[in-house]
Amino acid sequence: MKRATLLPALLIAALLAWLVGYPLLMTLIEALGGPGRWTLGWFGEFFSRRDEWMALWRSLWISAASVILAAVVGVPLAFLFERTEFPGRRVLGAIVALPVALPPLVGVIAFLFLYGESGFASRAVQAALGLSQPPWRLVGPGAILLVHAYSMYVYFYLFTRAGLARLDAALLEAAASLGASRWRTLFRVTLPLLRPALAGAALLTFMTALASFSAPYLFGGGFRVMTTQIVASRLNGELGLAQAETVMLALLALLGLQAMRRADRVAAVGTGVRGIAPARKRLRTPLARGLAGFFGWLLAIFLLLPHAVLALVSLVPPFTWTSQFFPPVLNFGNWTSLVSQSERLRPVVNSLWMAAVATVAALGLGFAAARFAAARRDRMGGLLEGLIAVPWAVPGTVFAVALATTFSAHQPWLGRFVLIGTPWILPLAYLVRNLPLTGRAALAGLRQLDPSLEEAAASLGAGRWRRLGRVTLPLLRPALAAGAGLAFITALGDFVVSIVLYTFDTRPISIEILSSLRLQDLGMAAAYGVLLMTASAAAFLLWGQGEAG
Repeated sequence: MKRATLLPALLIAALLAWLVGYPLLMTLIEALGGPGRWTLGWFGEFFSRRDEWMALWRSLWISAASVILAAVVGVPLAFLFERTEFPGRRVLGAIVALPVALPPLVGVIAFLFLYGESGFASRAVQAALGLSQPPWRLVGPGAILLVHAYSMYVYFYLFTRAGLARLDAALLEAAASLGASRWRTLFRVTLPLLRPALAGAALLTFMTALASFSAPYLFGGGFRVMTTQIVASRLNGELGLAQAETVMLALLALLGLQAMRRADRVAAVGTGVRGIAPARKRLRTPLARGLAGFFGWLLAIFLLLPHAVLALVSLVPPFTWTSQFFPPVLNFGNWTSLVSQSERLRPVVNSLWMAAVATVAALGLGFAAARFAAARRDRMGGLLEGLIAVPWAVPGTVFAVALATTFSAHQPWLGRFVLIGTPWILPLAYLVRNLPLTGRAALAGLRQLDPSLEEAAASLGAGRWRRLGRVTLPLLRPALAAGAGLAFITALGDFVVSIVLYTFDTRPISIEILSSLRLQDLGMAAAYGVLLMTASAAAFLLWGQGEAG
């Protein structure tokens, strides 16, 4: 079996290496000057400039602070919803996880409309206190951390809930029988058992914050992190310095990937259901149940408010909302123009076809790589699995610069083609970025399949392709549908790679949102945001159905 799959596995690995590893290698070569011009000058420039060190340091401490804030919010919520029974717990538990389904750019502009200096909250305070100026500005590290905490606490919430559901109630009962108090049991038994889940959530949050671009780009102002520093260097014409910055950020991300894979191995060994999960504590008194329900729905309103504000602002006609607390005019003009005007509709069409092409390609390539990785329990299988994971770990800004570097020269003998400025560079970038979603979904599904099913089909005379079409793919349909749905929505709302690689004719929805914001056409920006938000919610539901399946 291994010999039969060696050649196709090598071909898939070579294709993945060309798509994933080769652009990063070319970026490193270009950062070092290239053949005949080898130099460490750009790295010397990087290490000698204070603004570069500051951007690197800011990326690290913002990521660490995001982990702390996300844990402070997410872990208590997980204990509340997993250990306590109260009215509306299931519905509220799903709402609490909703921010993970919001595209980063959409979440950022929703915060801008709600809490920005010209947002609803700021205008309300200004009107109530009779101030001549907005009471605050949503800019700088505090604004970035606010958005990160809102969107990333979900990782701790989901990981901790899953860990609590796997705990053995007998361990907690044993601690109580030995006289341990509730707090002692929490710190000496429960949290140590949750360590793998908490470590996984912390690493995922850290790497997501390290790769964050939308919040630092729109709210950072003069506060630059590495992702925005790379784009600024490219805009300033310092391409060599941008490539050196890209290499440094990629190294940090790859170190994070290695730590993540180690945490996954620890979690696989250190967790598992050994008995019955602890029963949820039921609130006995009507007052306690009422308070729990009240604060739960208050939290739900807070989490859903940015979504509602985005929908409301999408009804604001251009340039009609100036200094008033509430928009004076609301109508469907933005939606009408979006459908009737070709220039308004073009970004939607661009995003749809590019996301569709990238998703289909990522689904096919991800499934092929996952199938060979699952079939081979050797170094080749590990290599395929690692190549699938790299685009998830490496920030989108890094891959955008790497692809721009690789596909800006016509050198077919080196595997380089001119794709910059063509309609195909963005679908290729989306394909690379989506490989972890489709590949990991397929890999998880394949590892849950019973091998005897294919063996039984083979014993009945079914060939390899017939087994694939009649046995394997139907059983994997929920996992593949979930991976494809998430990949499509990720590509549809992508902003990070798009801002580096787009042209005017290929501009996607995310770039049109940014353009509308710059023109102060808030209603149209919100309308595009609502489109992405609705599509993301549909993908989130599809993902949930895939998990259930």
